[in-house]
Amino acid sequence: MKLSNTTVRIIVSVIAIPLILLVSYLGEWYFTTFILAISLIAFYEFSSFARAKNSYVHFPIGLFGIALIIINQFKPFIDFKALLIIWFLVLLIYELFRNKESALLNLGLTTFGFLYFALMGSSLVAIREFYPDTDQLYSQGAFLIFSMLGTIWICDSAAFFFGTALGKHKLFPRVSPKKSWEGAIFGFVFAILSMILFHKIFVDFLQLETAIGLGIIIGIFGQIGDLVESLLKRDAGVKDSSNLIPGHGGIFDRFDSLLFSAPFVYYYLFYFGR
Repeated sequence: MKLSNTTVRIIVSVIAIPLILLVSYLGEWYFTTFILAISLIAFYEFSSFARAKNSYVHFPIGLFGIALIIINQFKPFIDFKALLIIWFLVLLIYELFRNKESALLNLGLTTFGFLYFALMGSSLVAIREFYPDTDQLYSQGAFLIFSMLGTIWICDSAAFFFGTALGKHKLFPRVSPKKSWEGAIFGFVFAILSMILFHKIFVDFLQLETAIGLGIIIGIFGQIGDLVESLLKRDAGVKDSSNLIPGHGGIFDRFDSLLFSAPFVYYYLFYFGR
C-alpha cells in the first residue's frame, strides 16, 4: 500500500524532530556536526541550481570552505579574515586552470553559495554557543534553538493554513505565486505569539520584550528566507531543492527559514539579549 504524501511527511517529522531537538540540547560537536551536515547538503543542492543555469560550482572547494568556517566558529583555530582570503585565493587559482563554461558565473555562484551557507550555518552554531558552558548556562543556548525551530514551524503552518483559507492578495507572485499577504501577516503574528509562549516555557531567562523582538525577527526574516530560496529555485526551474527527505523535498527546502534568520537572531541577541 502506497502511503500518501501527507502520511509520509508526518512519519518523517515524528522521527526527525526528536533527533533534531536531541542534538540541539547536547550542543557542542553534536550540534555543530548537525549544522555542518545541513549546510554542506544544502550547498550540494544549490550546486544543482547552478548546473541548471549552465554554470559549475566549485563543489569540493565550496564544501571545504563551508566546513572550515563552521568548525572555526565552534573551535576557533585561525583568524576569520585570513581564512576568507586563503579560500578566495585558492578558488581563483583553481578557476584559472579550469576550462569549464563561464569563469565569471562559476566564481560568482561558488562564492555566493559558500558565503550563504557558511555564514548562515556558523550563525546557528554561534546561537547555540551563545551562553558559556558554566553555571548551568549552556543549556540556555539549546532553549534558544528550540524556540527558533518552534516559532518557524508555527509561523510556516499559520502562513500556509490562513493563506489557503483567506489569501486573496498575492505576496510575491513573481517568486511564489501561492503565497499571500494574508498568510504572511498571520505567520508574522503567530511568530510573535509563539515566542511569547516559548518565553514562558523555554527562554524565561530573556526579557519578555527581547523574546517578542525575536518573534518579530523570525516572523519577518524567516519568511523572507523562504522567498529567497523560492527565487533561486524558480530561476533554476526546479520545484524542490532535492528529494532527499521523503514528503518534504530537500534540506534547503526544510531549513531555508532557519538559516536565513540565524544571523539576524544572533546579532539581535548579541546587542540586546544579554
